[in-house]
Amino acid sequence: MNETLELALLPFQLAFMQNAFLVTLMIAVPMALLSCYLVLKGWSLMGDAVSHAVLPGVVIAYVVGLPFAAGAFVAGLFCALAAGYLKDNSRVKEDTILGIVFSGMFALGLVLYVKIQPDIHLDHIFFGDMLGIAASDLVETAAIASAATAFILIFRKDLLVQAFDRQHASAIGLPVRLLHYGLLAVLSLVVVGALKAVGIILAVAMLVAPGAIAALLTRRFPSMLMVAVAVAVGASFFGIWLSFILDSAPAPTIVLLMSALFVFAFLRRMLENRRPAPQM
Repeated sequence: MNETLELALLPFQLAFMQNAFLVTLMIAVPMALLSCYLVLKGWSLMGDAVSHAVLPGVVIAYVVGLPFAAGAFVAGLFCALAAGYLKDNSRVKEDTILGIVFSGMFALGLVLYVKIQPDIHLDHIFFGDMLGIAASDLVETAAIASAATAFILIFRKDLLVQAFDRQHASAIGLPVRLLHYGLLAVLSLVVVGALKAVGIILAVAMLVAPGAIAALLTRRFPSMLMVAVAVAVGASFFGIWLSFILDSAPAPTIVLLMSALFVFAFLRRMLENRRPAPQM
């Protein structure tokens, strides 16, 4: 009994595990809030596009000697703005544009990586390196998480109106274009913050799953935001702890927990829909 308890508490006593808990929980909050808007706007593919588009920025930043975060943010923002511009100025559907843009950016990143052959390992970019987090990474992630969370909370009502009906938002005087591109900038920033925690591939799940689960469990948007944050924080905490106990990779374990929660929420909603209406 004592040995089991010691094993369960051991992750909280190790410095590298403490850093993993901290960096993931910090970035989980803005990612969960943002996921609610991505789900409402049907922008799940936008998170995928930006996540993959940061790769060439990381490689170029390595070449010129800039922080990886700076290159990743510029590349992600360029992808988001390019997709928005092409959508507004062409007859091609948004999902098609996103597929072309993010695959093109990702391919460019792979070509640059093979050509330059940098010392950085792709596994750390794709799947994160939360167990190797340094103090500087914690400070960087804290700054990104704070800025992104502040933007979403301050403009949450305006963003909600713009997500449901852009024409109505414009008619009542909201800065629709500023909100649109501001949300894209925050999306790029949050993806950069997730690089060290979960990597660019699994960041897609963190940007979609909390909002999708909350949408199934709630009927009001304020409740949706709170449930999404609870899901992201809870899955991150228990996913990291469980990965230590099972000796598995932390980021995939977090995503598996979120997937299980989504299945649970889906089944719960199905059962509720099948219940007969109360007799009057």
